Amino acid sequence: MASKNVRKVRGRSRDEASFPVALPASGMPGGYAEMLSALKRRIGQVRQRAIFSANVAMVSLYWDMGRAILERQDQKGWGSKVIDRLSQDLREAYPEMTGFSPRNLKYMRAFAAAWPDASIVQRVVARLPWRQNIALLERLGDAKTRLWYAQETLRNGWSQPILVLQIEGRVHARRGKALSNFKELLPPAQSDMAAQVFKDPYLFDFLGTADTRREREVEQSLVDHIQKFLLELGTGFAFVGRQVHLEIGDDDFYVDLLFYHLKLRCYVVVELKAVPFKPEFLGQINMYLSAVDDLLRHPEDKPTIGLLLVKEKKKLMVEYALRGIQKPIGVAHWETKLVESLPADLKGVLPTVEELEKELEKRG
Repeated sequence: MASKNVRKVRGRSRDEASFPVALPASGMPGGYAEMLSALKRRIGQVRQRAIFSANVAMVSLYWDMGRAILERQDQKGWGSKVIDRLSQDLREAYPEMTGFSPRNLKYMRAFAAAWPDASIVQRVVARLPWRQNIALLERLGDAKTRLWYAQETLRNGWSQPILVLQIEGRVHARRGKALSNFKELLPPAQSDMAAQVFKDPYLFDFLGTADTRREREVEQSLVDHIQKFLLELGTGFAFVGRQVHLEIGDDDFYVDLLFYHLKLRCYVVVELKAVPFKPEFLGQINMYLSAVDDLLRHPEDKPTIGLLLVKEKKKLMVEYALRGIQKPIGVAHWETKLVESLPADLKGVLPTVEELEKELEKRG
């Protein structure tokens, strides 16, 4: 006897009708959920394209408006009062639209002045949300640097807060600065990409209360703030694990931090040191790279890359130490800059950690 959620389908022969079609509990035929999911993806894609197109049109309009204001102020000597009147007239004409405040009109004027080349506007800048464009205007005066951040924002999809963090961290001045042997050991295309992936220095301002003299505390704090750590590492890094076990013969070893880079298509071993660079550190990370290649690397993966983070380093010593190393390794230093974040009038007034320790030793 057929169950309650089974019914016969019209139009079938008596023999066919004896094989009822089972429907899911929702009452919809099989395959409906898959169709719904596909349609929702399609609708989402179209909506995303519509939003993107609308943003390009709006930012292009703002550039045209800013250029019109700028040209008349430069050529005809129009004063700032014109902007107030223009704002009032536009808001009266288009009460349903936002963005015509005097302040935003001034941003439009600055926007047109900052980007005089219409081709760059259409190719890069108009594709960014207006908030990101305002951040670029407010925080960067150099045109070349501003374009670099605009291109990186477009490439990486940085939100406005992330863009501000990247500008404040001067990531443009740090990227590609790590000392390495990539050029000697990696194919040209991968070597260039790997060189640009790594920075120097790395800024760990988010470490909070971690004792930066103890590697394990710093390491744990980096994992506790993994999102901020990944942001500082840059786009493409996927966290694999901390203290990853490697069994080499009868001995056990543990990689501080293991990542996989999605663009380089390889594992990245990160070894953290809370002391200045020593040549023997390279021997340790070199061994880890060999072990990861043998134990974890898939045939499709590129050779594992190492990143050694130290508290301080001397360029010549690192360059000499990297000679003869047969695994690709980058060396950079890390810092927190906690002292530099103090107000100017307090710098030099508060005691350093070393001064406090000496004082405590005297009292003890």
